[in-house]
Amino acid sequence: ENIHQVRDEVSYLRQQIIKLADDEGLKVAAAGTHPSSRWNEQLITANPRYDEIVEEMKDVARGNLIFGMHVHVAIPSREAGLEILNVARYFLPHLYALSTNSPFWEGRNTGFKSFRSKVFDKFPRTGIPPYFASVAEYDKFVDILVRTQCLDNAKKIWWDIRLHPFYPTIEFRICDVVMTVDEVTCIAALMQCIVAKLHKLHQKNQTFKNYRRLLLNENKWRAARWGIEAKLIDFGKEEEVHFNQLMNELLEFIDDVVDDLDCRTEVNYVYQMLEQGSGADRQLKVYEKTGNLCDVAKYVVQQTRKGL
Repeated sequence: ENIHQVRDEVSYLRQQIIKLADDEGLKVAAAGTHPSSRWNEQLITANPRYDEIVEEMKDVARGNLIFGMHVHVAIPSREAGLEILNVARYFLPHLYALSTNSPFWEGRNTGFKSFRSKVFDKFPRTGIPPYFASVAEYDKFVDILVRTQCLDNAKKIWWDIRLHPFYPTIEFRICDVVMTVDEVTCIAALMQCIVAKLHKLHQKNQTFKNYRRLLLNENKWRAARWGIEAKLIDFGKEEEVHFNQLMNELLEFIDDVVDDLDCRTEVNYVYQMLEQGSGADRQLKVYEKTGNLCDVAKYVVQQTRKGL
């Protein structure tokens, strides 16, 4: 029901998973990719749905050794949800940059702050979704894909944000798994505030400008490459601005719903995240100091336990 319950649940689940892993002599590390493991050396969990996806996509599915943080925010109706989703697409690169936590892939520094999305882009029906004018248009799109054997239901639409096909939620899917519980709750609080603010505007028959996916993809690419050090595009001004400036604009935009949701402490943690660097920045700092990916992995393990 609120961000405090999110913190409690995430903390509890991490504690339980870490205990189970410790009992088996294993360690848990929260990141978008493992610094050094190779996908072709991994076993895939036995699951009929996974088997079906591997049969369809072969090495594209087998190579999907990535970890994303998905956040569900409840919506009052699909109609309101779709309008909120259309507008919320603009803020996806902001959230993504904050979460960047996958600079390494199969033992190499990729040069990206988040290489996870580059791996996942090989899947169909990924990325930032297009604009839909109505629920009827959206449902027709899904129906065409089902009737032409592209998918069996809308759960195989893997966009960065989507109306969940079974739950009454908007599901944010763009973010890397982040290291700490503080980072989880900060980003989740931002997502909840964005949805609440856009719903508030919707109730007043107001909205925020929709931008074309081609433009939004430019900011997503920059977020993946440079993270919170990126210059993103302010589409209203049609100029580059530093990420911090756009984040400040986002914080101003949602400010009137933050206290209603009792999440100001969690939202304000964004300033700490900007100061300390994203997970990718911190991983790279360890690597620059030691030159050892094992040290990077140990650091991520330590950060995953922080605050528990």
